[in-house]
Amino acid sequence: MGKQKRILITGAAGFLGSHLCDRFILGDYHVIGMDNLITGELRNIEHLFKLENFEFYHHDVSKFIFVPGELDYILHFASPASPIDYLKIPIQTLKVGSLGTHNLLGLARAKNARILIASTSEVYGDPSVNPQPEEYWGNVNPVGPRGVYDEAKRFQEAITMAYHTFHGVETRIVRIFNTYGPRMRLNDGRVLLAFIGQALREEPLTIFGDGSQTRSFCYVDDLIEGIYRLLHSSYVQPMNIGNPDEITIRQFGEEILKLTGSDQELICLPLPTDDPKQRRPDITKAKAILGWEPQVSRNEGLKITLEYFKSLSKMEIEHKDFYYYNK
Repeated sequence: MGKQKRILITGAAGFLGSHLCDRFILGDYHVIGMDNLITGELRNIEHLFKLENFEFYHHDVSKFIFVPGELDYILHFASPASPIDYLKIPIQTLKVGSLGTHNLLGLARAKNARILIASTSEVYGDPSVNPQPEEYWGNVNPVGPRGVYDEAKRFQEAITMAYHTFHGVETRIVRIFNTYGPRMRLNDGRVLLAFIGQALREEPLTIFGDGSQTRSFCYVDDLIEGIYRLLHSSYVQPMNIGNPDEITIRQFGEEILKLTGSDQELICLPLPTDDPKQRRPDITKAKAILGWEPQVSRNEGLKITLEYFKSLSKMEIEHKDFYYYNK
């Protein structure tokens, strides 16, 4: 029997980080979770605290990072990811994408560990091509309200490739498209969550613009499997992982109303600055290189997600935050 692999997962108490912890625990890894809890929630990983092959560090990766012992892999998922968060804490968002990434790349170099960096479809900005292939350089406003997140991720990719080419660090970059599922925060400002929260509270669903913007929603289990395969592949260039099943925001709102049995109406509000008009991943590379494509239909995934939110306390469901993007 071989030596147990050790993996550091930053942003471990967040939505994706906590699911990644679960996946690698199931894979018999020794998982070290790290999170400063600025947006993460300990309840997402509290079921892991009793396990011998899990440990947790309450730490901000923008500061010096020390992890004793060997490391085989690092997954960098520490970053605010919703508009509500990165508009409230723009400096921290920029720091975790720059200083935090720099610190973790240095740690990977020192430990001779392979590191996977979580980038995002937001590097494409408001795209002029659809679907978005990895070769598309994007259409991003660096000084707009979304710039603190978009440019942090673009810098993150640049410094990661620099460490790969200059220092020979084993790196992987995943560009994550809209993902949903249990453990998301109902009030974190994303359109899917806003719709579900409003439907559960029996309120009208609010749409920014005329609702013709498109998004592509990937269920979390599919995304985690894609990330797992990318980490263990030999591919070093950025790779899209997401569901190419595109839908307009208006159509999506209608789906939520039907699924929840709500008879509320859809209300249109002014479109926020730099809101992307289209979002759909080209997953040609993921199919060819990883043998990966989404398996969970939107209808199936939404039913699971809705049941999770129905299980929350009434206080959590009643908590409102009307300022969100069609993300």
